[in-house]
Amino acid sequence: MGNPAGAKRDLEALEQRRFRAAALLLKGLSETEVARQVGVHRQSVNRWAKQLASGGRRVLRKAGRAGRKPLLQENDLRRIEEGLTRGPEGLGYHTSRWTAARVAELIEKECGVRPPGVRLAHPEAAGMELPATHRPGAGV
Repeated sequence: MGNPAGAKRDLEALEQRRFRAAALLLKGLSETEVARQVGVHRQSVNRWAKQLASGGRRVLRKAGRAGRKPLLQENDLRRIEEGLTRGPEGLGYHTSRWTAARVAELIEKECGVRPPGVRLAHPEAAGMELPATHRPGAGV
């Protein structure tokens, strides 16, 4: 399920919810009742109850940062933006069209980070030129 795209999780609020559930469990409430009061699925409360029994409240603390650490820092992003402003000609290309490969080259040159493979739904959406045989209305 997860969160809607772009929504950030409030790790502090999630931790407080787990602590509230732990307090209710320690008072003797059933897992089903705790789930109802806290607003989560019973299986989540069951998992938290097992963690609480094995390691106490400390195991219910937030894990910290979620997800993969970013490869690029703020100063890297500024350098990339400056490179994009200069245009592909700044990298030695003869046309002013940015392609995924050219942007990847810029990122690698400016930041020393090789971006993972880039997939484009439609090449023209990224300003790529199609060979004449692939253009609409062109003969094969």
